[in-house]
Amino acid sequence: MVLGMAGAGLVGILWGSKAQRLMGSALSPLTALDGLGLSGILPGANRFRIYSVVGFLPSVRPVDYRLRVDGLVNQPIELSLADLQAMPATTLHRDFQCVTGWRVPKVAWKGVQLRQVLERAGIASGATAVSFGSFDGTYSESLTLDQAQRDDVMVAYDMLGAPVTTEHGGPVRLYVAPMYGYKSCKWLSHVRLVDRVQPGYWEEQGYAVDGWVGRSNGRGDVAT
Repeated sequence: MVLGMAGAGLVGILWGSKAQRLMGSALSPLTALDGLGLSGILPGANRFRIYSVVGFLPSVRPVDYRLRVDGLVNQPIELSLADLQAMPATTLHRDFQCVTGWRVPKVAWKGVQLRQVLERAGIASGATAVSFGSFDGTYSESLTLDQAQRDDVMVAYDMLGAPVTTEHGGPVRLYVAPMYGYKSCKWLSHVRLVDRVQPGYWEEQGYAVDGWVGRSNGRGDVAT
């Protein structure tokens, strides 16, 4: 089994709890990969390959969901799913591109532009980057403040025409359209304004901090 960056990503595919139960002991040979924070390979749907860095799918009921926004802000805030849905919505139909090579074209996304969430808390002096945390307790990501304020970076609560499922990182996840999928933090629980970029989970495993897809995302965005 190849354990390079692409190979490690491929063996980290998780396809949902029902299929996981059916596979049972077939996953036992993959337990040696736990140190990489990867799960097992399972069949799935919607053309996505579902990754979890903790080996299970964390779950929070939509009614219990809260997004904390703090750090270098004027006023720390906590937003429920209903709060996010009450804010002006933005929609995108954009590709989802994984760094391991697979791609899902023209995915429908709906949510709130991240910059609106940041503005609601107020961006304090000294903030130059944004750090993201997941309620799985392990996954993290980051963007520069300029990247975070792009029109095509959102806090998403709908995808594929329905609420974001647990398997896809719901009830709320980050979606960074012009970057590889690992930048779109799943199971989003925490947004923190910071004074410098803090490498996330996958950057600490060797992935690029600036995960621009380039022209393959249908928009032609490149690092500048």
